[in-house]
Amino acid sequence: MQAEESDGFLLFWSKEILAALLILALFWILSQVAVMFLNKWGIRLARFTATDLDDRVLQRVIPHVSRLFLVTGVYLAIRSLPLHEKLVLIASGVIYIILVAIVGSLIYHALDELMKWYVASQQESSGAVLSRQMMPVAEKIVSLFLMGTELIVILKHFNYDIFSLVTALGIGSLAIGMAAKDTLAHMISGFTLMLDRPFRIGDRIQLASGQVGDVLDIGLRSTKIKTLDNQMLIIPNSDLCNTMLTNLAFPNPRVKGRINVGVAYGSDVEQVKQLLVATALECDGVLADPLPEAFFVSFGDSALNMALFFWVEEYATLFAATDRVNSSIISNFRKRTIEIPYPIRTVIMDKGQI
Repeated sequence: MQAEESDGFLLFWSKEILAALLILALFWILSQVAVMFLNKWGIRLARFTATDLDDRVLQRVIPHVSRLFLVTGVYLAIRSLPLHEKLVLIASGVIYIILVAIVGSLIYHALDELMKWYVASQQESSGAVLSRQMMPVAEKIVSLFLMGTELIVILKHFNYDIFSLVTALGIGSLAIGMAAKDTLAHMISGFTLMLDRPFRIGDRIQLASGQVGDVLDIGLRSTKIKTLDNQMLIIPNSDLCNTMLTNLAFPNPRVKGRINVGVAYGSDVEQVKQLLVATALECDGVLADPLPEAFFVSFGDSALNMALFFWVEEYATLFAATDRVNSSIISNFRKRTIEIPYPIRTVIMDKGQI
């Protein structure tokens, strides 16, 4: 009698183990078929599209698809075995967590490839919503969002109260936000700068205080600017968002220079204007298109005030070009005996009051 019961028990377990192994084998075959289909037909279909985005996404997600089928097979195989209820719950729970992690990883890699493709395709466009500097921040946000979603799915599977967790997290976030409001303001301003893009890394900007420098880095809390004196200027992002500044490099690095000069009363104004324009055109770095312009600005106390405007191709060369134009103006004025007068004050004394 005992031998019959033992044989029946072994037969029962043999059937159950065989069924579990068949489930594993089935899902292993499905994983191989899915990988083969994606590698062969998926890539072929992707070649008909205009972009390489689908090719890159396929290469990133194919390994995760294979793991997804295999872990699903293990999960179903364990659930099919007539083990102790607690043992099945623990084993299937662990595998379920692994399964959720694989799905999250698959979605993350697909979204990461999508963002990289977008940034690469828009790197020449100044109006791109997602800049290259914002990529690490965007990747962290996507990663945190997926991790939070995975946590909620796992807790829901184990019948935990999600709403109490969300409430606790909300209260904790409120307390942290109140304690670090200045830091959060800088971080939000950093996101604003990255999205609005009033300036980019490498641009030369002029602040409302008059300081001029090149943007070296746009961080979450602050922006680093290298001044013309080779000093590092670190400005909180909230200050940059709430002030007026001038971007000298946008929409292009071309910039206009101005030189003010006074000539003596009695000078031929038209001759002086023509000479100023011709002098600017002779200097290296000054553009012929747009053409330099000279204007008679005002009557001064001791001189006729003139202004010369000219363009250079890049703002970095403006100082050198201005120096060359100034030197040429002095030389040409001397050759043509055009006087740059000193301020003169005439004092008339009444002899009767001496």
